[in-house]
Amino acid sequence: MINARRGPAIGGLAFLLLLTSACGPTPLLNTQPSADALVREVLTAVSRQDEGRLRALALDEGEFRRHVWPALPAARPERNVPFSYVWGDLRQKSNGRLRATLGAHGGRNYQFTSVSFSGGTTAYAGFAVHRDAVLVVRGADGIEQQLRIFGSAIEKDGAWKVFS
Repeated sequence: MINARRGPAIGGLAFLLLLTSACGPTPLLNTQPSADALVREVLTAVSRQDEGRLRALALDEGEFRRHVWPALPAARPERNVPFSYVWGDLRQKSNGRLRATLGAHGGRNYQFTSVSFSGGTTAYAGFAVHRDAVLVVRGADGIEQQLRIFGSAIEKDGAWKVFS
């Protein structure tokens, strides 16, 4: 009797795992429907000095591993570049930039005008990376200025998230 009960449970688990793998990786979390919406969320989090929200708006290690790493040239076996090296470098640079951004802009209220990506866009299998984000905003004094609050954004399945 005990084995008979375990059979369907294990079968159900196997079916769930098969279904999950057939549907592909989980979607990116905390995304926005456009680059403009992403920038507005970032600016709101910066004005609130909300480091947790800023981190949530950026790729995390699991998302990078599932969605980005397999498509990168560095992931090719002949390159012999470990995931940990690439992720560690990206994380270190992003953490430094986050601290600098909050130090320079935290608590300020900017009115969003536009965003462009001066570094262009690179298309990969299943996603695109838009590099060198340039935000045009108006400060409290009404003067328009360009800011570089984050480096790049990922666009996947119509959803946008901070890449770095």
